[in-house]
Amino acid sequence: MRAINRVIIHHADTPADMDVGVEEIRRWHLARGWRDIGYHYVIKRNGSLELGRPVEMVGAHAKYHNHDSIGICLVGGKPEVNFTQWQWEWLAQLVEKLVQIHPAAMVLGHKDVAATKCPGFDVRAWWEG
Repeated sequence: MRAINRVIIHHADTPADMDVGVEEIRRWHLARGWRDIGYHYVIKRNGSLELGRPVEMVGAHAKYHNHDSIGICLVGGKPEVNFTQWQWEWLAQLVEKLVQIHPAAMVLGHKDVAATKCPGFDVRAWWEG
């Protein structure tokens, strides 16, 4: 198992009425020339959790930080934070479980490691709150 030092939260940058999942995002990423979906987990608008790239594999979600991180993508986020209550609940449960498995992992937003606004909210404040 690879060392996990970060859990990085993303958004799909999709409107609230667009409920995509792993298969759609996988197609988008393959079209960019990637070998698979870049995220390890996707949380759909209805709160369902879908598995993306296996956690044992390095992701493709945060340049320079993929080697030691797990990527979680919340569907939505365009043009503003519009995640559902189900997504917030699943995100909290998933992050809690991942931090139990990887106690050294920091919980960050994509914008904490790259020049982006993704995922549109302050992940550290959310997690520590």
